[in-house]
Amino acid sequence: MKNILFIMGDQHRYDCIASYGNKDVKTPHLDSLAHDGVLHKEHYTTYPVCTPARYSLLSGLYTHQHLGWSNHCTLADGLITYPKVLKANGYRTVAIGKMHATPTYLNMGFDKMLLAEQDGNGRYDDDYHRYLMEQGLVDENDIIDQREEFRKMADEAYWKTCGSMKSNLEDKHHSTTWITDRALEELENWGESGNNMMLVSYVKPHHPFDPPAPYDTMYNPEDIEILPGYTDEVSEVDYEHSTGYFNHKNLTEEKLRTITAHYYGSITHMDHHIGRLIETLKAKGLYEDTLILYTSDHGDYMGYHHMLLKANYMYDPLAKVPLIIKYPQNAHQGQVNERISSNIDIAPTLIKQADIQVPKVMKGLDLSNQEVGRDFALCEGLRVDMCNGVQETYYEYMIRTKNHKLIISKNLQHYKFFDLINDPYELNNVAQEAQYQEVIQKHMHHLVQTMTFEALSPIYVNEEEKTFTPEKATNQEERDAVETYYKARVPHCEL
Repeated sequence: MKNILFIMGDQHRYDCIASYGNKDVKTPHLDSLAHDGVLHKEHYTTYPVCTPARYSLLSGLYTHQHLGWSNHCTLADGLITYPKVLKANGYRTVAIGKMHATPTYLNMGFDKMLLAEQDGNGRYDDDYHRYLMEQGLVDENDIIDQREEFRKMADEAYWKTCGSMKSNLEDKHHSTTWITDRALEELENWGESGNNMMLVSYVKPHHPFDPPAPYDTMYNPEDIEILPGYTDEVSEVDYEHSTGYFNHKNLTEEKLRTITAHYYGSITHMDHHIGRLIETLKAKGLYEDTLILYTSDHGDYMGYHHMLLKANYMYDPLAKVPLIIKYPQNAHQGQVNERISSNIDIAPTLIKQADIQVPKVMKGLDLSNQEVGRDFALCEGLRVDMCNGVQETYYEYMIRTKNHKLIISKNLQHYKFFDLINDPYELNNVAQEAQYQEVIQKHMHHLVQTMTFEALSPIYVNEEEKTFTPEKATNQEERDAVETYYKARVPHCEL
């Protein structure tokens, strides 16, 4: 049986890897994987938010099928996942890093889970933050950025920099290093017989943009080329849709350059540790027989349309993500695949590579076949807005073909259409122009074929869902104790 190493970043914009054409960021180890494997240039998430996208990667299902519509949701125990399939067929399955599930140690089919979480109650439950507490440490920037009870008390420096600064943690205690160290310990148990599958899921380069030294000063903001799609100000259409986690109107070019420098620092930091994993596989003589896959759950605007982070329209820097697959025996070495692919294609590809029959419920493509691709990519979301004091909930969709994109909101009542050949940065909405009506209808037809619109699907949340291990279940009293520990140690947050 082949070994499988699935490496995942969080909020990694697709064009922020050197092999994707970025001339500033240093990613030698991801580039080496691209050299030995296949670089996919048209790969898309199913939902540009952490948990829904991750559940699609696990299950091979769209969000409207697995019902994980938010960051606080549960993947139902009865759903098939690729680790469950691999485990049932003799694989040892391990997950290390960020899973972003509810409950934190949700049973997804892994034999072993060592978690480093960020949002929600996960950081009050997980292995990484237990480790930090044992060391008497707190990831100050991260908790201020991620937990509302701390963020509302953040100092002026945090707001002025959008949380872009050096980590208060040394490299040896940083989540990226901790995750890699645990993964290396697991790799030491891998033998020549194969049948190992490990998911290494990093927290970064997700905000806050706070790499540890020396990565915080690796890139000079003045030397960085601002990423494509930047505009001098945010449009009223985008701003009306969402003002931003940090107010988009307060973003300046100087601030964006500093943020981008730290974002690149986090990416290069992660790339360095990915290199440690690759070097270990080579030293053990396992590299050739191991499938290695790198992707991200979603991207980041990083200045696109004068916006930062996510939670606005499904423009390309948010919906398009990197995908690099190094196959065993370097099959398809050095290929660039420009066919459209989706998150739901990952699970069946991994299962097929293990020479196991793909469950019929998984309708995704086997990406090892370089001749297959999708006619369109579907990205969806559930949005909750307040309108005149009344809560309004509705779906949003993106239907992306090679040359065009349809973005729909307000349950099919409002839409934007872009001619990506003439308008690659999605600045000119041509939805009302007569010459595009036929192709718009073709995009709508693709959506209708895939979706049903009778009613809003429920968000499935079950705090009592089956967990990987009862010993790691944390009760509210324990979480309160952890929060008290944080408040006593995080600056500007008084008890």
